[in-house]
Amino acid sequence: MFRQVLLAASRSNGVRRAMETAPFAQGVVRRFIAGGEVDDVLDVTLSLTGDGRLVTIDHLGEDTTEPSHAEAVVTDYLSLLDRLGSQGLGDRAEVSVKLSAVGRALDEGLAVENARRICAAAETAGTTVTLDMEDHTTVASTLRILRELRRDHPRTGAVIQSYLRRSEEYCAELAYEGSRVRLCKGAYAAPSDVAYSARADIDKSYVRCMKVLMAGPGYPMLATHDPRLIEIAGALAVLHDRAPGGFEYQMLYGIRSAEQSRLAGMGAQVRVYVPYGREWYGYAMRRMAERPANLAFVLRSFTTRT
Repeated sequence: MFRQVLLAASRSNGVRRAMETAPFAQGVVRRFIAGGEVDDVLDVTLSLTGDGRLVTIDHLGEDTTEPSHAEAVVTDYLSLLDRLGSQGLGDRAEVSVKLSAVGRALDEGLAVENARRICAAAETAGTTVTLDMEDHTTVASTLRILRELRRDHPRTGAVIQSYLRRSEEYCAELAYEGSRVRLCKGAYAAPSDVAYSARADIDKSYVRCMKVLMAGPGYPMLATHDPRLIEIAGALAVLHDRAPGGFEYQMLYGIRSAEQSRLAGMGAQVRVYVPYGREWYGYAMRRMAERPANLAFVLRSFTTRT
């Protein structure tokens, strides 16, 4: 129930205004978000990569409604990628892109061209792009755009969410040589005929999807903080004779940092999803909806501030 309430709140302008001005809001921001500017996220990236972890950077912002806003997002990504390249971080840091942020709601063709510009800049910087998956209504569009981008930029990554009932099918379609697929549980509301709602069903779907990806010739990116799923992933790596460099774990910035370091210290590839920017509200609310411990953190912040 709490999850549905928080997901509904993530789409509420009234709750957004209240949250953005609340005294504890900056605690949420500091916990999950690297900061508002490129310099902030580069500082975090240097710290994480210096500790042996990899990074994927997300410029926060979605549901762009003006072409000028989409262009501003693209410009920010191009600047970020130029900085990553000039600092020699291309082999350790990639970027994640939401197609809604680069104009999909305005025109799919515009989103493709904007994403193509970001992919080209990423290649120049020696790195890659992963297309974030958004709500269930955008799956077909995202996979269609992915196919288009991979014609010229074959390393472009995809995301599949295990809460969707067709997620195993999507994984099978994407589990081919050279493919990069991030598997996550998902943090959007969806009707019952499209998505699982019970946590146990979502977890079972995650395991089925993980089996498909780990058995295939692509590069799985397993985004989870769940100790049980991490253990299963390790067992599947052994079963399919995958070397540590043949797949990676992914976790969110600000969550289970000690576990991230532990896995990296054991030789595993661990990538941290690091968001930055001023449009943090929707992202933060979905993180709280995903994991009750995140909501508890916010409530503690609220009760301990005057």
